[in-house]
Amino acid sequence: MTRAMYMSKLYAPTLKEDPADAELASHRLLLRAGMIRKEAAGLYSYLPLAWRSIRKIENIVRDEMDAAGAQELMMPIMVDAELWRESGRIDAYGKELVRFDDRHGREFVLGPTHEETVTALVRNELRSYKQLPVNLYHIQDKFRDEFRPRFGLMRGREFIMKDAYSFSATQESLQEEYDKMKQAYANICERCYIKALPVVADSGEIGGDTSVEYMALADAGEASLVYCDDCGFAADDEAASTKVVVTEGPGDGTLTKVETPGMGTIEAVAKFFGFPENGTRKSLALIDAEGKPVVAIVPGDHELNDCKAEHVFGKGYRMMTDEELQANGLHKGFIGPVNLPDGIRLVCDESLLDSKQWACGANEVDYHFTGACPERDFTVDEWADLVTVVAGDPCPHCGKPLSAARGIEVSQVFQLGTKYSEAMGATFMDEDGKEKPLIMGCYGVGVSRSLAAVVEQHNDEHGIVWPVSVAPYEVAVIPLDPKKEECATVCEQIVDGLCAEGIEVVVDDRDERPGFKFADNDLMGFPYQVVLGKRGLKNGTVELKDRATGEREDVAIDEVVAKVAELVKAARR
Repeated sequence: MTRAMYMSKLYAPTLKEDPADAELASHRLLLRAGMIRKEAAGLYSYLPLAWRSIRKIENIVRDEMDAAGAQELMMPIMVDAELWRESGRIDAYGKELVRFDDRHGREFVLGPTHEETVTALVRNELRSYKQLPVNLYHIQDKFRDEFRPRFGLMRGREFIMKDAYSFSATQESLQEEYDKMKQAYANICERCYIKALPVVADSGEIGGDTSVEYMALADAGEASLVYCDDCGFAADDEAASTKVVVTEGPGDGTLTKVETPGMGTIEAVAKFFGFPENGTRKSLALIDAEGKPVVAIVPGDHELNDCKAEHVFGKGYRMMTDEELQANGLHKGFIGPVNLPDGIRLVCDESLLDSKQWACGANEVDYHFTGACPERDFTVDEWADLVTVVAGDPCPHCGKPLSAARGIEVSQVFQLGTKYSEAMGATFMDEDGKEKPLIMGCYGVGVSRSLAAVVEQHNDEHGIVWPVSVAPYEVAVIPLDPKKEECATVCEQIVDGLCAEGIEVVVDDRDERPGFKFADNDLMGFPYQVVLGKRGLKNGTVELKDRATGEREDVAIDEVVAKVAELVKAARR
């Protein structure tokens, strides 16, 4: 039998006003509802109500992971820095990785993720193909020293994550584990009532060749994504690829130099020629990761994608300074592929591959070319996927126009392959007696992020609207006059009955006016409210309110326990 919580004892200090630094609904409402408190930038304490919801999310994750055959363990957050040197990530990860020495002068890191730790853990234990596959997971605090922590639980420095790691003997086995995790993650989103799309993603610092993110759709989401309503394709803008439909530039196809005084922007050039921006070519002067000059060219109405550019030009590439432009013989606003100075690498977006009539800079101040043709008028060193895909671009699968949305990354799955096992000497003996590196997968769920995502998707002007499956309490019993004997007696009867049914109950027994109680309970967002008012008690009824719909109905006192229990149990996942 569950026990009820009484608000006179509950530690949930609510706020009347929105905190000044809270930009997102989830940040604002979790603070106002007395569920989290900020300790420092990107660091939060989870108060009792939020912690109950966190534990429910964790248990849903455990259910799905265990059902998929994964095994739970716990690894330390403090990791020997030598493991990160073995993998080659200790410097590549950047300043987000917190490094420190213990009292003996031995260097450690705070684990932002645990690929190195788990690989070291199994490399002397999983020695035969007969032991594989194995999938291990833990739920733990992580720490990443974000340069600009913001949006409450969305982009914190300390956060709660479930990370899992699979080890397989074959690519086919890895694919099976990967597919099981994708299904488990879809189930987790469904059970947490998070509306999410599985989107093709970039693997980032984790590595690997294949990755899918589960993005909770939210207007305030930090990530941009594109999706197709026709075939179901979805990808974040760091990984989305398509062949942008481009217009041929003005002119008759003959290379023609045109004076364009002061027109150093795409907008100005397009307006001058009376042509859409899509018919122009945007040239960007860069310095790659090796310090060498590059000119990248994309369709005029699209932007260079930073993540894709890192893959082509190396992490740390950047735009040229004015001094570097001058040193390389380039003129800002008038850069183009024709007569490009020697020693500059030319990389063009692959969507321009079939375009034979470009409007572009002439590498001379106040001049542009029309009719510039690749191979005839200039040579491209490399064609690459460079642009950020936007709404209206064709779906790479079916060709229909893509739609755009914003999302919150709540989970991600990766196929790591042998990136870590090769670097760290994690091998096994296959059935032919040959030593081979373990083939790995990596699977992460942002538990604290999922809490915020639920609130982002389930709120209204009055506060949070918790789904039953992750609500801190399922029912609030609100006696409007708890000191009156009749009200107290009926309240105790209903509370005892609900607890006997296994329903999680919070009782607002505070000596406050009704309006205050109603506002607080709506703010905290418990799925159902049972209100004990003077008039209803006189008629032998109580009021039952559905927080999500706002619907209210009078229910006989003797029937309310059974009705509420039925509603709650039907809504649990």
